[in-house]
Amino acid sequence: MIYTRTGDKGTTSLLDGTRIRKNSIRVESYGTIDELNSLLGFGKHFVPEQEIVTRLHIIQKELFAVASELADPQGKTYASHLSDTEIQRFEAWIDEYVKKMDPAPKFIVPGSSQASGILHVARTVCRRAERVMMTLDETEPINPVLVKYINRLSDVLYTFARYLEETQELVN
Repeated sequence: MIYTRTGDKGTTSLLDGTRIRKNSIRVESYGTIDELNSLLGFGKHFVPEQEIVTRLHIIQKELFAVASELADPQGKTYASHLSDTEIQRFEAWIDEYVKKMDPAPKFIVPGSSQASGILHVARTVCRRAERVMMTLDETEPINPVLVKYINRLSDVLYTFARYLEETQELVN
């Protein structure tokens, strides 16, 4: 059933069944991850590079794991199982795309194409997700791998967006 009426008074259930207010920092944390995931799903349709689309899809599946762990206060039932392996993979992706770009640092104005523009927006949502997660961590410690994952993900999104900006400049 789509509607349960259990949230009609401003509360929601975490994955362990605990009911909390919908404006709690925990709900904000996994809600922001959900927003990022949806934005990446939308953004994929504008990206002309199939390899980036494939990688964005991988990230989307992993973001479900991040959100699930954030929605599980004890992190036991829905642990993400993310590790330094995914962080290292992100770093390899970044290194791969940086090698394809002009090494001269320059200011990038987001939005020379729909693809780069949407990835820049996703990057900023990712940064917000990280800030919200750090606020949650001040009162309810969360898995540090999740913070590291989201931090590096924003770097990946920046790199993909910058690459798409640069390839767009070459076309025009």
